[in-house]
Amino acid sequence: MLSQKLLTKTSSDNGEHFELTEKMKHMEEEDLYKSRTGRKRHSVQLDKRITQQVIGSQEYRRASNASSYGESGDELSSYTGSSSGEEDEINPRDKVQKNSQGSSDFCVRSIEHAAFGRREIEIAEQEMSGLFALRKRAEAEKPLQGAKIIGCTHITAQTAVLIETLVTLGATVRWSACNIYSTQNEVAAALAEIGIPVFAWKGETEDDFWWCIDKCINTEGWQPNMILDDGGDATHLMLKRYPAMFNMVKGIVEESVTGVHRLYQLSKSGKLTVPAMNVNDSVTKTKFDNLYSCRESILDALKRTTDVMFGGKQVLVCGYGEVGKGCCAALKGMGAIIMVTEIDPICALQACMDGFRVVRLEEVVRNVDILITCTGNKNVVTRTHLDRLKNGCIVCNMGHSNTEIDVGSLRTPDLTWEKVRSQVDHIIWPDGKRIVLLAEGRLVNLSCSTVPSLVVSITAGTQALALIELYNAPSGRYKQDVYLLPKKMDEYVAMLHLSTFDAHLTELSDDQAKYLGLSKAGPFKPNVYRY
Repeated sequence: MLSQKLLTKTSSDNGEHFELTEKMKHMEEEDLYKSRTGRKRHSVQLDKRITQQVIGSQEYRRASNASSYGESGDELSSYTGSSSGEEDEINPRDKVQKNSQGSSDFCVRSIEHAAFGRREIEIAEQEMSGLFALRKRAEAEKPLQGAKIIGCTHITAQTAVLIETLVTLGATVRWSACNIYSTQNEVAAALAEIGIPVFAWKGETEDDFWWCIDKCINTEGWQPNMILDDGGDATHLMLKRYPAMFNMVKGIVEESVTGVHRLYQLSKSGKLTVPAMNVNDSVTKTKFDNLYSCRESILDALKRTTDVMFGGKQVLVCGYGEVGKGCCAALKGMGAIIMVTEIDPICALQACMDGFRVVRLEEVVRNVDILITCTGNKNVVTRTHLDRLKNGCIVCNMGHSNTEIDVGSLRTPDLTWEKVRSQVDHIIWPDGKRIVLLAEGRLVNLSCSTVPSLVVSITAGTQALALIELYNAPSGRYKQDVYLLPKKMDEYVAMLHLSTFDAHLTELSDDQAKYLGLSKAGPFKPNVYRY
């Protein structure tokens, strides 16, 4: 098995500042890039596009001034800005765009921003040494040769490194976004520029969202045989609209709580006709993506959107799983007063032992300053709860889906929506009370900030190995069910990233390995072990 070969290999190496509007942020990134590194992998043709954009900066300024002082109040809940803003309000589906190779098999906000996206990808690469190590070790064998992968994930600079890794390992891919707000437009353009069919932009409507996924699945001469999903939307769309095509898929890799839950539902009902790999519950995903990443990104998202000071604030975190634990640890370190809601007595007891009060939402809802949902459930915060929140309360979601906060119940004639800035809304009650809603209840850390590249490298490593394993598995190894990532692959992903920290593993002696009943090469823990 190719995946097993990978596991046995040893490690061999591991100016002008535009501030008037977000539309010019990509210019800042160009200057920053030049000061940090001399790498120039972008083409002369793309550099000419940058020059043209610089020449047109005065037009950008005039347009941004008009929009910054009160001319954008009509679409209060529509976030279509990206890190660099938009050129216009034209829906990308209505544009005719081609990359430098003449291909139009993509749909992004603006292909002209590809050079800036390439720089963002190069910055992310510096923190993703583990994924690069995997790419280097497997490149010669091309373990994904012949794989045709449908991807539906967040499209960020870090994800782009994963996509390019899969292509390097032999795969053909088509990609869409799993979240309408988390796409980095420049990165999507950079992927389209090198010929990857990507259909995504920040600020998609619900109709755009499903159109983009459909464009990835249904195109002439294309029969996907693998799915990499984040939330299960691509899986379910293919199953619903193209069941014959779905039955020809060799495997599904799913990385979110919501998506895994949906897969188990399909399996239980007998509708899952292909094997699926649950990487969400792999150790490297749950600990590093859910815990350590959220511990950093929750603060980033809240600071960027609200400028709030955390010290002394009363914060209610709904859910004390790995995401909730990360959020609580970060906010506690900043001096906030933390309370937790939980349905699981084990998680509730953990929260108590960590020094947090475990309460019911109804008991404290009138007093909290910040409300964060981290459950993966639906209707955790309802209109009844929202009506009772104090004036100025900040409400956001760190779970995967947008179902945790009942945002739909706030779209009533008696409430006023007032856009404050991108991804930030005031919801105003008739008596003048207002709450601050972030990202319309969607995933706040990816909608309003970014996540650490190193953590994404770890998660991407598990996804890549899961794809390799399912694609190359002999017939009969995996049934039509949901499987966990093998423990040895978890350990392999972790090992790939140790060189980042100049960490050196201790090796068992033969006598020690015999005493513990282990192989010197691992796995070192049973599947039931809780890290």
